[in-house]
Amino acid sequence: MTESEPSYIDYEAFLDPTFSPTSFANTLVTATNNPSDTTIDLSTPLSRVLFDVQEIDTHIHTLTTKSALPLLTHTKEQTEASQRIVQEVEAQVANLTDGYNRLEKEVIQRYETAEEVRLVVERLWHTVKIGRSVGRCLQLGRQLEAHVAELSASELEKREDHRAMVRGCDALLTFRQLFAASKAGEEGEGLDRVNVITTLRNDLITPVENNIRSRAQQTVREFSMSSLSTSSTSSASPSYAHAEVTKSRATSALISLYLLSPTVSATSAADFQPEFLLAALQAYLQTALMSSLASLARALGTLPTLDRTLLEVSARCQNIVALEALLESIKSPLHPLLAVSSKPSHRLTAAIDGQIEGPPAAPANLLQPSLLSLDTSSLPSYFWRSLASSLSSRVQDIVVRGGVSARTLRSNKDKVRDAIRDCVLRGSQLPMGSISKEKAASTGTWEREAAVMVGSVIGVLGR
Repeated sequence: MTESEPSYIDYEAFLDPTFSPTSFANTLVTATNNPSDTTIDLSTPLSRVLFDVQEIDTHIHTLTTKSALPLLTHTKEQTEASQRIVQEVEAQVANLTDGYNRLEKEVIQRYETAEEVRLVVERLWHTVKIGRSVGRCLQLGRQLEAHVAELSASELEKREDHRAMVRGCDALLTFRQLFAASKAGEEGEGLDRVNVITTLRNDLITPVENNIRSRAQQTVREFSMSSLSTSSTSSASPSYAHAEVTKSRATSALISLYLLSPTVSATSAADFQPEFLLAALQAYLQTALMSSLASLARALGTLPTLDRTLLEVSARCQNIVALEALLESIKSPLHPLLAVSSKPSHRLTAAIDGQIEGPPAAPANLLQPSLLSLDTSSLPSYFWRSLASSLSSRVQDIVVRGGVSARTLRSNKDKVRDAIRDCVLRGSQLPMGSISKEKAASTGTWEREAAVMVGSVIGVLGR
């Protein structure tokens, strides 16, 4: 409102940021009415408001009438300025549109083409990668067939080439390692979807693995190095040659069973349990125990055959002693599917002192996991003590049945005691040619095992 045009309307009150229509209406009502009245008259404040509105409308009309020409001039100038801005903007938009079309042609279309090429190259790379893996599998398959052919040729030509069995196990482990790496980006990714690989696994890998495992188990079952039954009829040279051939064959079989035993991805070399090797050794010991127990039970009932039976039992135990020495002489082979610790061999002392760090070291030889699985200090001790624990019941049966067998056994008690003791001591010695002289000199005495065996028979007879 200008000074030349005074007005009673308080424009400052209306323009105040804190203006409240509710408070303004309440002020008008209270100003035009008496608080003691029972009724409220709203016509007077309403007329005041309408009059103010009319006054403002009149004022606006007066201002617009007086300033019509300046307003129209200002509007015209704004319109012309807007048109010039629009023309400039349209020119810029046209330039941007041309630039976008050029970029779309030079960049986006080329990018789309490049993306198609990238996708094709990526798929080709995956194809080449799978092709290389398949080629490697086929090459390993040919090597495996060659190893199997060497085994078959050695049997036909009567040649000993048992290392071919270990070489075949190495090829099979390479297959396992390749098939296990089946995650994204690994070498074996996608091989399970290739028909050639499926055929290779079903027709070659699995049969060859079963064949090698059965050959190795048969070799362990047939292991024999005792010189008790052949020392009087064979010369030293053939016995030594036979022992070397037997050790070589058994070594290959034991290593093959160790390598072919199933593994778990998180298993370390120290925690690895060679399942096939332990099963073959336990089967070998059980066969020797059952045969010795049955023959001893018969021989104690018919004493004239006792000497020959005890000689056979000694021969079986000598084979077990030779097998234990052979297991001790074989170092644990490097398994590609197991994590191997680089710690030194004195880890037992470090563990006692509380200074051990990192994963435990792998067993030094194949004997350690075997003794651990049987919970014994030596295989011969396990054999004699297991045989003695089962033999007592058989002797008890002979005594309970009575008759000539029981009386003969009681009357020849001293002779039986000496024969059993000699059997244990003789059977606990290493056969000739099985190991070196230093190893033979380091073998301990077996008086405790002899006492246990004698007690299993004589103890029952003395009751």
